[in-house]
Amino acid sequence: MSRDVPLRGRRRLLALASLAAVSAVLASCTATPPNASSPTPSGDLIIPAAPEGALPDATQAALRQALDDTMAEYGVPGAAVGVWIPGQGSWTTAAGLADVETGTSATTDMQWPLRSVTKSVTVTLILELVDEGEIGLDDTIDQYVDGVTDGDKITLRELANMSSGNADYTNDRFAEAFSADPTKIFTLEELNGFMLGDPAQFAPGTQHVYTNANTNLLGAVVEDVTGEPFGDVVKDRILDPLQLENTQYTLEISTWEKPHPIGYVLDDGEPSAQPDNLSIFGPAGSMIATIDDMRVWGIALATGALLTPETQADRLLGSPLEIGPPYDIYALGIGETQGWWGHNGEGLGFTAAVFHNPDTAATIVVFMNLSNVVPKAHPADQLFRRIAEVLQD
Repeated sequence: MSRDVPLRGRRRLLALASLAAVSAVLASCTATPPNASSPTPSGDLIIPAAPEGALPDATQAALRQALDDTMAEYGVPGAAVGVWIPGQGSWTTAAGLADVETGTSATTDMQWPLRSVTKSVTVTLILELVDEGEIGLDDTIDQYVDGVTDGDKITLRELANMSSGNADYTNDRFAEAFSADPTKIFTLEELNGFMLGDPAQFAPGTQHVYTNANTNLLGAVVEDVTGEPFGDVVKDRILDPLQLENTQYTLEISTWEKPHPIGYVLDDGEPSAQPDNLSIFGPAGSMIATIDDMRVWGIALATGALLTPETQADRLLGSPLEIGPPYDIYALGIGETQGWWGHNGEGLGFTAAVFHNPDTAATIVVFMNLSNVVPKAHPADQLFRRIAEVLQD
């Protein structure tokens, strides 16, 4: 059942504004670390096990301090965090409350919303289809979806790197539909329908502006080419090969294992619960997962485990975003921040960050149940950056 929590109008608009937030990328480092998932000659994947043992006590203390400080600074109700360094050990922990109303504690085995980390999965599916010769990155979107403004000029590559110029679907028509019924299950066709025919923001390829609509159009391409529902393709091509048993693409809140965290924004300094409708994001953000599953995904994403080396190298070519999440560079459904490759996500009460460093083989995953911090901040991304500093020191 959806949790229908009334919101003050300004907070609902604030939360809706965050649907298109979170992503950026820096370029470099394509070497595959020894613990990475990588195709074997037979085509099978080696699934990396978590490093044995715990990180040194001093490192754990510094990581815990970074977590406590970040939660206190931003007023985060709850969090789940994992840090894995091959040859040194692991540190996984949960803190605070997953559900403020019931007093349910956050745990490391809960499923948390990935929000825009889902984009990295969607673009990976596109790149797999490129490797198979089913599509090309220079194909135009009008070959697969009718009614997109400038659809005969916008390429799949421009959708993946956020340079298409598309209008987003998070417009007044969508806001009205969502506000009228926060429990409505939106289909991908409905989400894309909100932006079809809207004026372009800019000419394709001339700017880099992050929108959810870019990725949802790519989700429609996946369905068109495979002839299968998007969620089935995710399971068959990503989740099953990587044995991500606690990850799912889902539009139905009933499939989200309980107890699960509730998302919040701060209203006059107090946490205000947000609607838990997963369907409003589609292929741009409708996945949930545990921190350990995201450890595996972070490695596979950054090292190109599911792609050919040539396609992965192409994937890592990007540019800074004019408007969007705090990456140094955003490439094809992946971003880079100071040598760490991955993706972050934000929306309706949740923030997430999943990053891997190919030089050190370290992986960081952060989930938090707070979004839309004012002044603008992304708590999970902030903690990721602070953890990266601890590891560098």
